[in-house]
Amino acid sequence: MKKVYHYWIVLLVLMSTVTSVYAEPGAVTKELPSKLKTCTGAAFDGKLLWLSDHGLDVLMAEDPADGRVVRKIKSPGYRPAGLAFDGQQLWNADTASAQLYRIRTSDGLITRVIPSPVPAPHALAFDGKSLWLSDDATKAIHQVDPEDGTTISEIPFPSRSVDGLAFDGRYLWVADRLSDQLYAIDIPSAQVIATLPAPGPHSSGLAAYKDQVLVTDYQTDKVYFASIDDDTHMIRTDPRQEWVVFTTQLRNFGPDPVPKAHIFVAIPEESPEQELLERPSFEPKDFKKKSDQWGQKAAVFTFKDLPAGKWATVKMTAKIRAWTVHHVIYPHKVKSLGKIPANIRRRYLKDESKYLIHSPIIRAAVKEAVGRERNPYWIARKIYGYIHEKMHYEMVGGWDVAPKVLERGSGSCSEYSFVFIAMCRAAGLPARYSGSLVVRRDDASYDDVFHRWVEVYLPPYGWIPVDPSRGDKPTEAQRADSFGHLYHDFLVTTRGGGASSLMGWNYNSNYNYTCQGRCKVETESIAEWSPEDPRTKVTSTKKQASVKSTHEIRQDSGSCISP
Repeated sequence: MKKVYHYWIVLLVLMSTVTSVYAEPGAVTKELPSKLKTCTGAAFDGKLLWLSDHGLDVLMAEDPADGRVVRKIKSPGYRPAGLAFDGQQLWNADTASAQLYRIRTSDGLITRVIPSPVPAPHALAFDGKSLWLSDDATKAIHQVDPEDGTTISEIPFPSRSVDGLAFDGRYLWVADRLSDQLYAIDIPSAQVIATLPAPGPHSSGLAAYKDQVLVTDYQTDKVYFASIDDDTHMIRTDPRQEWVVFTTQLRNFGPDPVPKAHIFVAIPEESPEQELLERPSFEPKDFKKKSDQWGQKAAVFTFKDLPAGKWATVKMTAKIRAWTVHHVIYPHKVKSLGKIPANIRRRYLKDESKYLIHSPIIRAAVKEAVGRERNPYWIARKIYGYIHEKMHYEMVGGWDVAPKVLERGSGSCSEYSFVFIAMCRAAGLPARYSGSLVVRRDDASYDDVFHRWVEVYLPPYGWIPVDPSRGDKPTEAQRADSFGHLYHDFLVTTRGGGASSLMGWNYNSNYNYTCQGRCKVETESIAEWSPEDPRTKVTSTKKQASVKSTHEIRQDSGSCISP
């Protein structure tokens, strides 16, 4: 097998030197009609694309340049499925016989037959040393010794189905026809590090080809060439246009007056995930615009002599186009911590009152989670996984400091964020938070609980969204979906590194007041979403129930989107 391994490495090097077709990850650069109608597997041998067909019981070689059929051979069994090329010969997994066949492509001679170690073999790949075989029965991908068919190791399916496997020289790619996604798996950690949309409705085979993957589709009977890497790492999809009216009220229930009160409303800015189709407008119009030490802008409203029974009301109206944003990040392309700009390190590695990065609890957690890891990507992913192992989602009221939250083992979205930021900073990785208003499923909806998540700085990619609480899910694909991925459900209002000189630890809005005697002060905040201009129809912030918090419980405290 040494000759085979060396041949495979030479093949990968030659493939990498071929001129690439550049397109954003997931983009289809070419498609060819397939001559097969029931294609179930694919492999690339360096020159030809091999396809298996379980209806015709044939293995067929096509020229990937034009789809011209070059060769046909009989399949060794009667239900041919996955294909893989080991540098010299072709491998075929047969579902009916539960056997793996090694085949000489020049004449179809079967040179080896080994029993499948799994009862329902399907997709197949070769990584230079081992075969990788999917098993529909146990929902696992097995690393298989090509000499005798024994299982070396196994990893669980990243999602619901595995219908194609391919190895690109670094990562194991999975095609899932149920989720219509392509997943790149880092084999040592068994973690999904990239997710791309499948080019067709029923992926049935997968092959690595230069800087692309070839995807066969059982429904369209086509072969798609899909890009997997490019300098354009950020993909924007699914634009969503909405109006939002965000209202904050401060109420004095008395019995004594409030001589002065301030309401602070975070001013959203344009960013890759959102466009401001109409800049935010405010009521009342008399306010001051200020910025905190993080550069966060806020509208500051001052109210004087608020007697018992009176309310101070502030309203922000904006029209936005929100995008689903997906960052495709490959760990081997992430540069060292030392490549992070010095001004970013200075600002976003400092300790803050909610983080307490020098706490023995945080330090011990970082040591356990990160160990000797120095790649910024893997530092973030290991902390991400550690938090999911140690915590569960729970809104218990208030925002405790990171060591307390980690020790308790549960928290809200804000508390997940505090722990994640604390551990990242303690490990030398800059991190900050984002806060938002949330569209609740329907276009016309309201939000009174809001959401906060984290951004980490990964050179050369920059700031990348990571949502620790929303990513606390059972499958690997679901967990990966919240690392570098942000849906179009948000109006991001706030970005900060810690306590703000204007917003405190709140996001969206904040307030303070003085009292002449005894005052019971409460606040109410609610965001109302609509696809229509709210200025042209009658609306009322009182038509839905909203969350209230007294001056003893911070505004927005514990408020999160469901994980």
